[in-house]
Amino acid sequence: MKYPIGIQSFEKIRLDGYAYVDKTALVYQLANTGSYYFLSRPRRFGKSLLISTLEAYFNGQRELFKGLAIEKLEQDWTKYPILHLDLNTGKYDEKQSLTDVESFKDNPIAVIYQSGYLTIKGYEEEFDIYRLGFPNKEVAEGFINYLTPYYMPVKDNESVYFISNFIADVRTGNPDQFMKRLATMFSDTDYKIVGNAELYFQNAFFIVMRMLGFYTKVERPTSESRMDMVIETKDYVYIVEFKLNAAPEEALKQIEEKGYAKPFVMDSRKLYRIGVNFSLEKRCIDGWIID
Repeated sequence: MKYPIGIQSFEKIRLDGYAYVDKTALVYQLANTGSYYFLSRPRRFGKSLLISTLEAYFNGQRELFKGLAIEKLEQDWTKYPILHLDLNTGKYDEKQSLTDVESFKDNPIAVIYQSGYLTIKGYEEEFDIYRLGFPNKEVAEGFINYLTPYYMPVKDNESVYFISNFIADVRTGNPDQFMKRLATMFSDTDYKIVGNAELYFQNAFFIVMRMLGFYTKVERPTSESRMDMVIETKDYVYIVEFKLNAAPEEALKQIEEKGYAKPFVMDSRKLYRIGVNFSLEKRCIDGWIID
């Protein structure tokens, strides 16, 4: 049995003996009921083949429909004048990289294009360059949610930088795992963008927490001093003290000596004290201790 992969001509399918799923009863119904039809299916769903089938039907080519349902339904087989407009881009059929089935295994763009996730948005004739894009917002979201993971070397939930992993660590009271992820991220920072190291890391830490959606305060005043940072969730409170080129134990000691935890003594949430050291030489988080 031969399968008509990429063949959009009803006549070729029938004359060359390709497999054909008989939908001609529906073709007859379309032709004899209603007035106008809008074919809204995405690419590669058989619109071109349907148009070709209708063309053969209205041409009165009864021999092509031998053995199909419509052969018994249609009695007249009248030949009508047909106007067939092809609205494809001029060199569309010549773009082998987008249409050649054999290139699918080496060119994921071809797969994405043929499946309807990408459409031609523009064409530069001088350089023979096609500009592809998503046809609408829904398709773009579908691509990101369902297809992107298949073309990425690492799945989202396997990446240490996947945002939900950061959030889950904080929400579930796993600060050590969160700090490991954060330290990994900071270690990949370009040394040239780090100015005032302590302030840079403190601000970066703050921005990360705010972007994750947590209630975060920096330089929170108390009756005795100011905390570097406080992060609050529904179930946990994190007091974070930063040091530059010092042992994280010193930061933790300052939290105790300055009484940073006193405002939360009557709070039912679990409290974590975190001392963090930034290394000016390494320009990253050099260590931390959690109590």
